Amino acid sequence: MDLRNIAIIAHVDHGKTTLVDELLKQSGAFRANQAVAERAMDSNDLERERGITILAKATSVEWKGARINIVDTPGHADFGGEVERILSMVDGVVLLVDAAEGAMPQTKFVTSKALALGLRPIVVLNKVDKPDSESDRALNECFDLFAALDATEDQLDFPHLYASGRSGWADHELDGPRKNLDALFDLVLNHVPAPKQLAHQNEDFMMLATTLSNDPFVGRILTGRVETGRVKVGATLQALSRSGQKIEQFRVTRIQAFRGLAQADIEEAFAGDIVSLAGMSKATVSDTLCALAVETALESQPIDPPTITVTFGINDSPLAGREGKKVQSRVIRERLFKESESNVAIRITDTPTGEAFEVAGRGELQMGVLIENMRREGFELSISRPQVLFREDETGARLEPIEEATIDVDDDYTGAVIEKLTGPRKGEMVDMRPAGAGKTRIVAHVPSRGLIGYHGEFLTDTRGTGVLNRVFHEWAPYKGTIAGRRAGVLISMEDGVSVAYALWNLEDRGRMFIGAQEKIYQGMIIGEHSRENDLEVNPLKGKKLTNVRASGNDEAVRLTTHTQFSLEEAIAYINDDELVEVTPASIRLRKRHLDPHERKRMSKTY
Repeated sequence: MDLRNIAIIAHVDHGKTTLVDELLKQSGAFRANQAVAERAMDSNDLERERGITILAKATSVEWKGARINIVDTPGHADFGGEVERILSMVDGVVLLVDAAEGAMPQTKFVTSKALALGLRPIVVLNKVDKPDSESDRALNECFDLFAALDATEDQLDFPHLYASGRSGWADHELDGPRKNLDALFDLVLNHVPAPKQLAHQNEDFMMLATTLSNDPFVGRILTGRVETGRVKVGATLQALSRSGQKIEQFRVTRIQAFRGLAQADIEEAFAGDIVSLAGMSKATVSDTLCALAVETALESQPIDPPTITVTFGINDSPLAGREGKKVQSRVIRERLFKESESNVAIRITDTPTGEAFEVAGRGELQMGVLIENMRREGFELSISRPQVLFREDETGARLEPIEEATIDVDDDYTGAVIEKLTGPRKGEMVDMRPAGAGKTRIVAHVPSRGLIGYHGEFLTDTRGTGVLNRVFHEWAPYKGTIAGRRAGVLISMEDGVSVAYALWNLEDRGRMFIGAQEKIYQGMIIGEHSRENDLEVNPLKGKKLTNVRASGNDEAVRLTTHTQFSLEEAIAYINDDELVEVTPASIRLRKRHLDPHERKRMSKTY
């Protein structure tokens, strides 16, 4: 059977998963009456809730007697590690670009990886049926982007289609028939080459593992593309590390191939196909699975290094262990190392005390997703403020990561955004141009340190209308100190349950993070102070009642709605001497040192 392997890459929310849905429907992967969820590829709860893709997933469709393996990839640069690995499995990419937004930073990130591997892209201008679409501008931007990324002549000569993923059509002309996706299927078959691996079917078996999953009944499952040879169920294989050392020898217990949304058991896998193998116990991502006669491992794609680090520790607050089941450092350590096996973009290191672990990754969103998953599994954790990782160059000078921030904002708010980015956050303006419909696009190079905790402030400055996208740009010399949060916090001085009357009296002091009848403890942060210093307050102070009644009526206690942080907002908000306490039921902010005397003594070190 004729075979094609493609990946669908694009910026966040440009419609990758929705397009894959339509491809599956129109190729006959589903029965006419089959109940299928919207965005069927987003399989786990977090993906569905947030409406984003986190893990890269493969599927396959049949078209005119050929099998097309399609890999859906995440759009956020934080999950770029997924995209980098996946691209080594495919022979072509479909680059999806929103006809209104044009080429965006994450588009640039994934496209540079694809072009470096020599893949020939197909550009699909999506959402051309929207009223604000400018498909010609978006197409020119794509061409300029490819040229800027040093694409070859062959890559610059790319075919393009106009499409609407949601409506399920793609055409060569903007005013085409708009019926179905046949044009896209045909273009994939004609433009994307068949895997070169098909010629190597008679050699010894080799396969590079690119994704890892676990099945409670089957055990470890590694997915990748078969590079050479063929393998049957029951065959004996070995696993080699990147350096070519033998890790283990194992028997293949199961071979699965992607058929629509499901995985079907097959007896034999051939070179060129994307399959999953089971039976190994130690082998992991970027290892080579091969026949016993093979001695050299396959080269794996280098992964960009992490840029931020967050410390995961045990929850040692007075309310520890009440809501979660998994609270020991040993259990937390096991879970983090298990995560680092399947997710190559993160790195785990132990701290000297052994009660906390440093997790290095790509961005706050990636950390937030990991913490959210752990919290749902019943873990209790204390999380520190994200720290940026520094490097040294040959001369010993300190380098820090710089990110390219692309901001779409209403014209009225451009001044406030530019002032914040170029002033205290030490960013540099690169470009500023009108983006149509009363919006301006600003491109700036800002130190990663300056962007930690900025997103909430940015939404306030733009009244919730601005869109901020960021992607790693380069390592640059250290820019000097960047001031953190200016406002102080309100700290509880007592343990107990908060009282509405006390909070009502404290409203003049700043905004609250808790409501009435919430459990609190000494050292917990209950609000933001309206001034720059921290203030200890008593949220338990009730109204003193006597048996003498005044003739006037008492004023009713009406509390202003308190601010509730999401997990990412809480992590971005805290300072170096503060922690976020995460449990399955709640997210609390606290001081690192709960005792006020201890805090005073330690304040000299921060």
